[in-house]
Amino acid sequence: MQEKSDASASPRETREFGVTKWLTAAFLLTVWTLAAADSAKLFAAESPPAKNVLILYSFSKRDLLDPQSLEATVRSHVSAPVNFYVEYLEAQRFQSQGYEKSLGETLRQTYARQKLDLVIVAVYPALKFAIDFRKQIFPGVPIVFMMIVPERLQGQELWPGVTGVTLRGDVRGTLDLAFHLNPDTRNVAVVSGTSEFESYWVKATQRELQLRPEQVNEIDLVGLPPDELLRQVSALPPHTAVIFELVPQASLQLAMSTEDILEAISRQFPTYCIHNICFDHGAIGGSFPDLEEQAQNAGLLAARVLSGENPETIPVIHASHVLPEVDWRELRRWNILASALPSGAIVLYREPTVWQQYRKYVIAGVVLIVVQTLLIIGLLWQRRRKQKAEASLSESEKRFRALAATTPSLLWICDADGNVTYLSDRRINFTGRDAEAGFADAWTAFVHPDDVQNVLTANSRALEHQQGVSKEYRLRRRDGVYRWMLDVAVPRLNADGSFAGFIGSATDVTDQKLAQEALERMGGKLIEAQEKERSRIARELHDDICQRLALLSLEVELLNQGFEGPAKAGFAEIQRRCTEIASDVQALSHQLHSSKLDYLGLEAALRSCCEEFSSKYDVVVEFKPENVPVRLPGDVSLCLFRVAQEALQNAMKYSGVHQFSVHLRATAEQIRLEVSDAGVGFNVETAMRNGGLGLISMPERVHLVKGVFTVESKVNAGTRIVATIPLIAETPALETAAGTASAK
Repeated sequence: MQEKSDASASPRETREFGVTKWLTAAFLLTVWTLAAADSAKLFAAESPPAKNVLILYSFSKRDLLDPQSLEATVRSHVSAPVNFYVEYLEAQRFQSQGYEKSLGETLRQTYARQKLDLVIVAVYPALKFAIDFRKQIFPGVPIVFMMIVPERLQGQELWPGVTGVTLRGDVRGTLDLAFHLNPDTRNVAVVSGTSEFESYWVKATQRELQLRPEQVNEIDLVGLPPDELLRQVSALPPHTAVIFELVPQASLQLAMSTEDILEAISRQFPTYCIHNICFDHGAIGGSFPDLEEQAQNAGLLAARVLSGENPETIPVIHASHVLPEVDWRELRRWNILASALPSGAIVLYREPTVWQQYRKYVIAGVVLIVVQTLLIIGLLWQRRRKQKAEASLSESEKRFRALAATTPSLLWICDADGNVTYLSDRRINFTGRDAEAGFADAWTAFVHPDDVQNVLTANSRALEHQQGVSKEYRLRRRDGVYRWMLDVAVPRLNADGSFAGFIGSATDVTDQKLAQEALERMGGKLIEAQEKERSRIARELHDDICQRLALLSLEVELLNQGFEGPAKAGFAEIQRRCTEIASDVQALSHQLHSSKLDYLGLEAALRSCCEEFSSKYDVVVEFKPENVPVRLPGDVSLCLFRVAQEALQNAMKYSGVHQFSVHLRATAEQIRLEVSDAGVGFNVETAMRNGGLGLISMPERVHLVKGVFTVESKVNAGTRIVATIPLIAETPALETAAGTASAK
């Protein structure tokens, strides 16, 4: 090219200077164009064009489908980048007239400018929808199906460009498991909805029940409202097992969700499921296919199609692997022995073994024994030094007596058996006892009769454990008036290190106690007023605003039926926004006042609160209840519910992490709530002093129900908020630490 350029500028060619300049520019432009074309080819060779895959899932509830495993399998077997688009169809609405057509038009407009290379459909309603609207939405695009029972395809010639993976729907296995674990079953109640998908499985269950040799009475509870369904469940005869087939619908946020219905039913009758979406909601279990295997097989087929294979040449994979799965906690609740499980059954939520549960305590105990041994050796080594200190002890007691004569506290000393050996003059003058009578008289005569037993118990514990403690009780003054005393005692040691008794001081705290009680009463009234106002606002939002929004949505839907084209799409968008606003208002109503707390109890309300919090902020909230009573005092339930709400909000706002834990555990004496995270943490003293992070309202609520509230946090070490509330009545004289010192 350079030679041609030189030739064009040859003297033999009588060219003007302007022509030469033009040829030079054309040459440079040609070189640049060729270089750019080579770079584009090189870039195209290095980075093949991305593949676009659309996943259509039949339902809006996502428990059955985990796209991550499917996506990972596809990407690991395809060299080009793969983009995934996921649509949740909510197939329960397919029976509504015009819904599928409207949904098809929406998807057509959404992906009109997007070149799709493959469509993956999960569960039969999505497959039928994809086939019916294939020409409208994605004409000519190959389809890979998954999670579809082969009976759905019987008598149907496979469509062009379609292949996939089937699974075995083991209704028979679930029924066998139910009858095996509950051999006295005489009735089977089938709980389901009215969608096409749910109706199919109801019929499949009915066929299996008809084929069973034993006489079983089938009771169909299909398409019933929650209240009517629970009423009929309560009237079911004994020896009944429930087959739960309702599929949750995320857009339908009723006061009682599908999970709440399942929990309410499972508390009354042993409940089994044919779909693997019931665990951790009270169901015992069922026989389920391996969904991980489904995702991997479907991912392999999708990778082959994206790599250029014709779907019609790829045979359908028929997966038949199923295994019974059961919830260990429900087995224990229904007194079902693990030995009764069929061979190969998968047991979920099994309690750890003794070694797994207490391993760290055993190791810590061994370490503690070693440390104590070393300490004993050190104590023996110091014994000689302590003998030298014995002489100075007597002098110290003399100085103590001089100090006792000037301090305003009421001082006392007792020996190792609890016998009083010293009372300060202020103590004697306070009670008006005879100073010449010695210390052997009945000291309990000066303690309020209601507090005597607590003081005696505290004395016994203190002497037994030989540990410093404090307690509160009422002591009679010489004028007959009882005054509240804060009595603090610490152990005394002999020169050889042995326990010598206690030394203590009692301080009059009546004025502080009265002021504290007044503050608590005022705080209680403020909190009570706040809760009443929250309840009123919640009722207004739920009963008025939500209903009006629902009516507006229905009116828009009715009006929408008379339009076509863009106007119809506009009305549909308005209806969708009305539904979203209604959902947001309802969620705000639940946050202000949870009706589940009133009707289903603390455990159900907290579980729902955690689920709603996870969904709203896209975080993970692990809720772990243990032995929570169905019925708790209303003030206790409300207190713990509000503490959990406030703690989660603070954790979300300040922790910097997206995973939290809520642990609710009850015993016969108390109930304990623990909310923790592994976030950035904070300085507790600074936060308490500044009154931030909601650390004022939470302790006040807990103290009003006689509970204990603690916050444990360090910078970059996470936070744990604990509220412990007693479930038994308390006497007026409360022991504030382990046992007390001696008699006065």
